[in-house]
Amino acid sequence: MRVELIQPAASVVFDVPDEMHEEIIALIDAVTEDAEIRAPDQAASFGEWWWLVYTVHGDVIEALDVGCAQ
Repeated sequence: MRVELIQPAASVVFDVPDEMHEEIIALIDAVTEDAEIRAPDQAASFGEWWWLVYTVHGDVIEALDVGCAQ
């Protein structure tokens, strides 16, 4: 599966401190590893502090939003 980040989501990912990247990447990995996931419109994945809003188009996961609960 390929992951694409829209610009606002990419900006968030690249603007956070390095130690926070791990949780964001873990969310993306969890979504890509679940072969049963087929989000018709939008879906979300939640970590301890971060969330990821995404949609699936065939073999592409499009990350629409990444955010922090702080």
